[in-house]
Amino acid sequence: MVRFLLAAILLCPAARAAPGAERRVVIYDGAATAVGAAGDESKDLWLTLADLTAATRFTLKPEGVCRDEQCFPIPAGRAKEFVAQRGEVTWFNLSEFGRLLQQPVAHDAKHGVWCFGPRPSVQNAHVASRVAPDFTLPDLKGKDHKLSDFRGKKVLLLTWASW
Repeated sequence: MVRFLLAAILLCPAARAAPGAERRVVIYDGAATAVGAAGDESKDLWLTLADLTAATRFTLKPEGVCRDEQCFPIPAGRAKEFVAQRGEVTWFNLSEFGRLLQQPVAHDAKHGVWCFGPRPSVQNAHVASRVAPDFTLPDLKGKDHKLSDFRGKKVLLLTWASW
């Protein structure tokens, strides 16, 4: 997963911000969004509430951080780790939220890019359903085959990795 996130940062020119730029790029749910910089020395990604919604579709509500029917409460006693008021602007710590949701995160400080991977519950949904995720691979003659083409049939998958 980390290799995929790093590849997304390095290979997606739309996701790159100029070094030292006043803007950052957040990749969330596969979409790249330019956001304003917090202007502090924090190693975490702090976003305005408007940028939080633009980049992730989450909004901060009294019951927690919500999107559609999902709502994640901010743990009791930890509000300062997630929300900060600086002047008239409210900032939200997306890095801490990612840690709360156990999302993998890749950060390229040089280019100002943050990439958030899927939560474990989303990433591993196929395990609970016992249905393998669909993928396409070529046969020895170069013809592409999808795993889903073989649904209902017995399939033997052989894999190998060099690591």
